[in-house]
Amino acid sequence: MNLEQLFNQNKEYTIHGRYITLENIEPILNRESLKKDVEIIGKSVLGKPIYSYQKGTGKLKIYLWSQMHGNESTTTKALFDFINLLNSGSDLANQLLETFTFYCIPMLNPDGAQLYTRANANDIDLNRDSQNLTQPESKVLRTIFEDIKPDYCFNLHDQRTIFGVADSGKPATVSFLAPSYNEEREVNESRLKAINLIAGINEVLQNYIPGQIGRFDDSFNINCIGDTFQYLGVPTLLFEAGHFTGDYEREVTRKFIFIALLSSFIILSENDIVSNINDKYLNIPQNKVVFFDFMYKNVKINYDGIEIITNFVAQYKEELINNELNFNAYIVEVGDLESYYGHYEYDAKGALYGDDFTNFPKPNQKADFNLDKKVFFVNGTIIK
Repeated sequence: MNLEQLFNQNKEYTIHGRYITLENIEPILNRESLKKDVEIIGKSVLGKPIYSYQKGTGKLKIYLWSQMHGNESTTTKALFDFINLLNSGSDLANQLLETFTFYCIPMLNPDGAQLYTRANANDIDLNRDSQNLTQPESKVLRTIFEDIKPDYCFNLHDQRTIFGVADSGKPATVSFLAPSYNEEREVNESRLKAINLIAGINEVLQNYIPGQIGRFDDSFNINCIGDTFQYLGVPTLLFEAGHFTGDYEREVTRKFIFIALLSSFIILSENDIVSNINDKYLNIPQNKVVFFDFMYKNVKINYDGIEIITNFVAQYKEELINNELNFNAYIVEVGDLESYYGHYEYDAKGALYGDDFTNFPKPNQKADFNLDKKVFFVNGTIIK
């Protein structure tokens, strides 16, 4: 089965990039082919509708939600790509629809999506509200969970560009977690099911992005929704869409999330899960904070009147300006930085740093500078 071809055939081309809002997805949900399966299941803090999409007649109930954090939209795109596949009329679609009933919430936090923030309009992280349920969005997610009693939960997120796969020097393009259900991080029946499924997904993805799959930290926090659902006995998988080289719009990563989702359901539908493969899951390297967006090496700077050769790094801030998302690069640290990598690296070979301010790369300063007044960088990259 050509999973990349299936992605290309079913990609939802009307949504792209990182800034995905309710305005972008409502026209899709209102299509004739979809709207009969769409329902408004609640309202956000600011009164925006929270939509669900339900499809399939199978016994296995799958619960998926995306954009719990408003600025994490890659999995939303991939979820709509997968919904297109379910509506394709293909033999594969029919197989999945006979095996599963899918309950999808494509955008749990529409207010945060509009503001491009992690939190909701009350500045609450919904992924820390699974016990107190203080927010309307949290209550919606929990109510549907209790109503449908799913067999598997898929908690869909993005992670920052800072994460790499252990010390490999490769970005963590996709990461997974079978959340813990207790402080001791033990493995019970429900967690083992999630572990086994992730191990199967990992084997598929290694054919596409070898060495670029990570395992998220499994410290227990009952306030997190994945930990709560695992604690309640439902196998829960956390998906984290991360960075692929040069793919700041996350259009390449989107493909791998689609492949991961589709692989999950093919594995489950074919009952192709190997039992007791905890070791294969634990052998997935852990995420590690080892990356910056930009790394500049062997730069000469004037430090307290002494010229030294050092390194410095810059990081993009994703800033919403006039309803457009801007990637603005700021200097964050100067020093040896021996254990870190840059998604973009430049060797200055001893060239002298200069800028329009103090001729020193200060943290929080825009990454606009020159080297020997010959090579010029604007927003982190060389201008020709």
